[in-house]
Amino acid sequence: MKEKSKVILLPCSSYREEFVYESLKKGAELLGGLESLIGKEESVFIKPNLLKKAENSRPVITHPAVAGMLVRLLRKEGYEKIVLGDSCGVGTTSRVISGTGMDDYLKKYQVPAVDFSKGVRVEYPEGTQAREFILAKELLDSDCVISVCKMKTHALERITGAVKNSYGFVYGLHKAKGHTQYPSADSFARMLVDLNRLVKPRLYVMDGITAMEGNGPGSGDPVSMNVLLLSTDPVALDSVFCHLIHLKPQMVPTNYHGEKMGLGTWKEEEIRVITPQGEISVKEAAARYGNSGFRVDRRAVRSGLWERMAKALNIFQKKPYIDESLCIKCGVCVKSCPVPGKAVEFKKGRTKPPVYDYKKCIRCFCCQEMCPERAIKVK
Repeated sequence: MKEKSKVILLPCSSYREEFVYESLKKGAELLGGLESLIGKEESVFIKPNLLKKAENSRPVITHPAVAGMLVRLLRKEGYEKIVLGDSCGVGTTSRVISGTGMDDYLKKYQVPAVDFSKGVRVEYPEGTQAREFILAKELLDSDCVISVCKMKTHALERITGAVKNSYGFVYGLHKAKGHTQYPSADSFARMLVDLNRLVKPRLYVMDGITAMEGNGPGSGDPVSMNVLLLSTDPVALDSVFCHLIHLKPQMVPTNYHGEKMGLGTWKEEEIRVITPQGEISVKEAAARYGNSGFRVDRRAVRSGLWERMAKALNIFQKKPYIDESLCIKCGVCVKSCPVPGKAVEFKKGRTKPPVYDYKKCIRCFCCQEMCPERAIKVK
């Protein structure tokens, strides 16, 4: 009989250091202890979500207290070789964390923040969607990875969580190139599943104390969910996230393809939810800790023929658009567009906001993710 995937759900209503530390410590115990997952002699790479520079009041990146208390826990448990890094959407690891408090935690516990310096081509012949990746050298220099994601919505994949966080393993501009190689939600999801299967993070941690709803992953609104989630199965973890926001897990491409491709399971009957008070059902977790009003894309996907016709006619598709009242004409959207020839650009200098060419637009929503003024939305 197949062993069920275990997801640890830890109620945590504050980013106060001791609350977070004790929660993470208990979560590790409920998973069987850190040493059951990672040897003390191994070097550990911690990968938070560092999308872009943002204030802690905006839930754009993994909260510094979560990353900091995880580092503290590892140090207390005797782990000596630890680094932290990410392939950020804008900027480097050290720049994104500067002034957030995460840099102070790393200094206190003597953990280097590594800025990725080189990409290394890694073949993955067993991949379903992707047969090779350009990964950061600093990632490959470590023995194992702990992925520390943020609970957020996502314009392309509905949510971004454990599976999607691994895209930060890809080096530099190759992330943008990936959006042109895998432009649909499904192809991008299959690539992400291949990436997780290749790197094999040992542990996934989700910061859901304050989550992001609405126009995520960079321009949404904070919402209290008051939980931390831990698992070795990223699909199961993301699926519990879905249940907490009353979204069918199979509607998320990374869950659907993750289960089909053997990364993990989204199926309720194959998941155990463990809390400090004991095991509860997925339905109980949603009832006790969920938020049915969480703003996320719940629209059903159209069936095959209709979807192909809509794409061919360029109708009834999600599109990014610029709220001119918020746009400061900084050009970040133009710079972040991965499409050759640009699908969004200034037409008359910078006297007016950039303009989209929807015939070129691949709906990757990189522009929406990176906009520093939350001026780009999806309709």
